[in-house]
Amino acid sequence: MTALEKATGDVVFKFEPFVLHVLCRELQDAQLLHSVAVDSGFRNSGITVGRGGKITMAVRSTHCLEVPLSHKGRLLVSEEYIEFLVHVANQKMEENI
Repeated sequence: MTALEKATGDVVFKFEPFVLHVLCRELQDAQLLHSVAVDSGFRNSGITVGRGGKITMAVRSTHCLEVPLSHKGRLLVSEEYIEFLVHVANQKMEENI
């Protein structure tokens, strides 16, 4: 809170979701992993095929959180709300695990 109160610019509380990149030998391997990931709840997962034929499967969670806390040094939320955000982010981290 002390650092936040001293901030002169914009401050954003951000939680990034789980991401796992897997290089696959064959497209069907990536498709199988994609099916397993989506069925396991990782709905933002996807397959990318590069120019050289490199096949990458990304397993991604939907557990993101991005909330502005201050603007031009002016605090926009209460300390209680920030504590709530930290609790929510910690829950999302547990779900990632």
